[in-house]
Amino acid sequence: MDTAQGLDADGCIAREGSPALVQAAFAPVVEAARARIAAAFGPERLHSAYLYGSVPRGTAVPGVSDLDLLLALHREPTAADRADADAVEAALDGEFAQVDGVGVLLAGTGTLLSELERHDLGWFVACLCTPLLGEDLAARLPRYRPTSLPARETNGDLALALPGWRERLATATTDAELRALTRAVTRRTVRTGFTLVMPHWGGWTSDLTASAEAFAAHYPERAAQMRLAAATARTAAVDRAVLALLVDDLGPWLAAEYAAVHGVKAPRP
Repeated sequence: MDTAQGLDADGCIAREGSPALVQAAFAPVVEAARARIAAAFGPERLHSAYLYGSVPRGTAVPGVSDLDLLLALHREPTAADRADADAVEAALDGEFAQVDGVGVLLAGTGTLLSELERHDLGWFVACLCTPLLGEDLAARLPRYRPTSLPARETNGDLALALPGWRERLATATTDAELRALTRAVTRRTVRTGFTLVMPHWGGWTSDLTASAEAFAAHYPERAAQMRLAAATARTAAVDRAVLALLVDDLGPWLAAEYAAVHGVKAPRP
């Protein structure tokens, strides 16, 4: 494996994260997540569950990092499924001070394995998710290379997110609201910046600093803004001026450049 570039011996994106990389401080959180998910959803609803993000990568910071989970359900999620996922989030977040927030994504296996999602959610499961419970869907998905196709299908819709971000920034009144928006905007911006140049860089990384530097090498005129986004993402510092810069300046430019280089993501129903 080319660990520096996140590729395996065949030049495909190596799956990041592993149960062996979970730090001791987060092991009880992961075990509690496994137990709560199994109890809340059961085999009649749950096909499989996955960790993603800094915890399975072994880079989480106690008291700062959040816990990210994906649940693959046998059928498409319902309002009842969402309510049960919200209860799992609240229970884990309240029980463990190690994590600053818990997020549970829900998706049906039909969606995750569909042709439409093959290079977006499918890629996400196969490359960025660590199995926690059940059959690993990665076995039913292709291997992926760092080409323009997954770049387009993962982040080729940034323009759709910008109006919602502007509205949230305009209406946010608390630090908690601004912190949540900061996490969403900065992480998405840095990842979009990285996947814009991913085919040139020739590999994969989830590291925010490395992502910003890969982008900066190709777009030096925007390097300072992307480095600011990465630095802010690591701390989730609340700063309206930074958010405005990313949403009103870097974001629109990035969306337009992305469309020009990779095209626009296939529309979803």
